[in-house]
Amino acid sequence: MNNNMVKVNVGGCSSFVNDADYQKYVQKALAAYDVLKAESGPGNDFLGWKTLPVDIPASLVSDCETIRDEWSAKGIDLVVVIGIGGSYLGARCAIEALSHGFVRKEGVPQIAYAGNNLSEDYLAELMDLAAMRNTACVVISKSGTTTEPAVAFRIVKEYIEKTYGKEEAARRIVAITDAKKGALKTLATQEGYKTFVVPDNVGGRYSVLTPVGILPIILAGFDMRAMLRGAAAEREALLLRSEDNPAVQYAAMRNLLYTEKGKKVEVLVTFNPKLQYLGEWWKQLYGESEGKEGKGIFPASVVCTTDLHSMGQYIQEGDRVLFETTVTVEKARREVLVGTDGQNLDQLNYLAGRHVEHCNKMAQLGTKLAHIDGGVPQMEITVGQLDEASLGALFYFFEFACGVSAYLLGINPFNQPGVEAYKKNMFALLRKPGYEAQTEEILRRLQ
Repeated sequence: MNNNMVKVNVGGCSSFVNDADYQKYVQKALAAYDVLKAESGPGNDFLGWKTLPVDIPASLVSDCETIRDEWSAKGIDLVVVIGIGGSYLGARCAIEALSHGFVRKEGVPQIAYAGNNLSEDYLAELMDLAAMRNTACVVISKSGTTTEPAVAFRIVKEYIEKTYGKEEAARRIVAITDAKKGALKTLATQEGYKTFVVPDNVGGRYSVLTPVGILPIILAGFDMRAMLRGAAAEREALLLRSEDNPAVQYAAMRNLLYTEKGKKVEVLVTFNPKLQYLGEWWKQLYGESEGKEGKGIFPASVVCTTDLHSMGQYIQEGDRVLFETTVTVEKARREVLVGTDGQNLDQLNYLAGRHVEHCNKMAQLGTKLAHIDGGVPQMEITVGQLDEASLGALFYFFEFACGVSAYLLGINPFNQPGVEAYKKNMFALLRKPGYEAQTEEILRRLQ
């Protein structure tokens, strides 16, 4: 397997930075790389993700495949995956990228997602779907008490138990949680759910290659072994200390643009709508890892060419605080040609016989040049095709590069102290026991 599955091109930044500055930041990135590789930096008790591609036992994948086969034999055609943030974004990214955009594959369940919001309409409509389907559930939570997934699981669990009975419900619910403690672990033990462990040394946003991602991806009908092989190949490539290391190049350039050139926003761009959720997963990974202590590049994402007709104007001529990183897939999986029309009213006959993907690639190149001319530096991250191996490589690349980038910035990439602030206010407003003292003060501030 080609060990350089993910390629980085920083050439689109050359008119904005000089080579001496870039080389200086490459050296800084290499120093940060050394910290990550030596596991000597802050947060080093959360580095289990680094070896996941080679540490995941084949028996774990087989156990997940067994659940897939057992649920298939029951005719289960809807699996509700309950989780928030890193507990679902990686799996959703992979499943959306690999699935047919319009047709569900025969014999494969639909994957629906819950626990990532508190919308009553959303949950009600999800339960409408469950009532029309043969339903099972995967619930993912380290503690079992995070509000959004806990609310969703209480509702879905009650429905499955009422519909299929408690004994059968226990065979239709799988919990991915802590090995020893927490509300969900306790419940799973009491009810006899099949369980998988979220490793203690892997944070949620780095967990896609744990059972958190493995089980849903397998249930959706995809080859997790190939994804792990792709991640392992990328890991092997990134363990080579070099100025040409793609993670070093990416971390160096994004920090140079941020620190020296005032580029505070990074826009992750894809010209393939199947990768929309790569942007969502990436935004959490980088936003939660780097956005601390008044520092950090703000992560945003767009899907083109669609968003060129909405966000395109701002990117082209708005405040010059941003740069773009485009994720490119070299080869489309399918072929569609533009036909010939006798009247040619749409004036497209000059494209007759061309692949639609050729038009897409020319739109991408045209956009790159236009945005450079408009003052927007460009980086490009490329994989050969959109398959399990390439996605595994992309996941590992972005995780590793995030560690390098955050250490270069002087940030602990593996904690997230700020995410608790809204929860404390929400608990007080919901009058959760123990938060009553804050309720009146919060209500006063909201007046």
